[in-house]
Amino acid sequence: QGRRDREPDAPLPNIREYKATSTLVVPEHLVPRAKFPVVDFHGHPPPLTTTDAVDRVVSAMDPLNLRIMVVTGNPGRISREQMRQDIEVLRTSKHKDRFAVFANIDFRNVGPGFGKTTAEQLEADVKAGAVGLGEIMKDFGLTARKADGTRLKLDDPELDPVWTTAARLNIPVMLHVGDPAPFWNAYDYSNERYLEMALFPNRRCPADRCPPFEELMAERDRLFKKHPKTKFVAAHFGWHGNDLGRAAKMLDSMPNVYFEVGAVLYEFGRQPRASREFFTKYQDRILFGKDAYEPSEYPYF
Repeated sequence: QGRRDREPDAPLPNIREYKATSTLVVPEHLVPRAKFPVVDFHGHPPPLTTTDAVDRVVSAMDPLNLRIMVVTGNPGRISREQMRQDIEVLRTSKHKDRFAVFANIDFRNVGPGFGKTTAEQLEADVKAGAVGLGEIMKDFGLTARKADGTRLKLDDPELDPVWTTAARLNIPVMLHVGDPAPFWNAYDYSNERYLEMALFPNRRCPADRCPPFEELMAERDRLFKKHPKTKFVAAHFGWHGNDLGRAAKMLDSMPNVYFEVGAVLYEFGRQPRASREFFTKYQDRILFGKDAYEPSEYPYF
């Protein structure tokens, strides 16, 4: 302290190469298995198209005490046909009580009559065995276009029949809306996600490619409030894990909304006391979700 900064006398490492070894000496308390049975509400397991595939996933779930995995997907990764195939395979599996399969929607080319037709499709999927809707991916609101070429807004009234049908069927709807707010901010060294966006340029949301972050959030909140009888799950904590005050206001003003924690643990780790208070207060409104299927990562969560 008190010394003036000097020029470095060694080459500066590339940030990707800098892998410091911690000197911290402290007891470790690893948790390789959950104390209580876990439901993963945001699961993306490998296709469950054969009984052997189901057995392999369950063999990875058992040591973790992962009791049930909700199979969520999106039309780009899991087709409606595969969703139906998963359901049929699980019907005859000895592990059928270990999975719950969700339906999904392809939002391309929304036009007059789309909502009614899609609501009928959803009802048929539920009769076939689906128990929820989602994960509806971020292209809904960001890049999905209507038949007339305009951006499909989250609260477009054409989609109302879908949400009212979900309410009538009493099934949850999980939406992944947008991305972390810093993806919209200035792309410079002051941005806490600068390195991530440098490594993955497609995650940036410049104004010429994405609607404003707050515009998306406003559309989402109007949708949630417009359909108070529909149970909505905001994936990834609604991207408000960095602002627990805002997250609390959402839950207080929208009793039909829940959060799940997939891919946002870093937000809670940097504010442990505030997070503990939030999780205690809203414990019945927060769902566990892993998002990516990687059994070795579950103990972190």
